Amino acid sequence: MSLMVIVLSVLILVVGLVMGFRSSNNSELSSPFECGFDPMGSSRVGFSLRFFMILVLFVIFDFETVLVIPSAIWLSEGMVSNWSLLGFVSFLTMLFLGIFFEMKEGVLQWKG
Repeated sequence: MSLMVIVLSVLILVVGLVMGFRSSNNSELSSPFECGFDPMGSSRVGFSLRFFMILVLFVIFDFETVLVIPSAIWLSEGMVSNWSLLGFVSFLTMLFLGIFFEMKEGVLQWKG
C-alpha cells in the first residue's frame, strides 16, 4: 500500500513538472503583466514593511477570534479543565505581549 502511495506521488510530481514547464523564449509570457498592457513601471518595486506588520496584526486577531469564542463558550458551560484554562490564559498572555511589542515598535502608528 505504501509503495503504491509513493509511486503515485512521484507520478503526480513528474506530470506536474512536465506540464508546468514553460519556455523562456516567449517574452510576452515572461513579462510581469500577461493582460496585454505594457507595464507602466518596474515590477520590482519595494514592498513597505508596514503592510506586512499590519497583516501580522490581522492574523493575530484572526487567531484570537477563532480560539477565544469557542473557549468562552466552553468556560460558560463548565467544560474546561485546569490545564486547558492554563493554556487559554497563557495564549491570551502571549497575544497581549505581542500587541504591546507592536505598540512599542510603533507599528500601530501610521506615519505618512
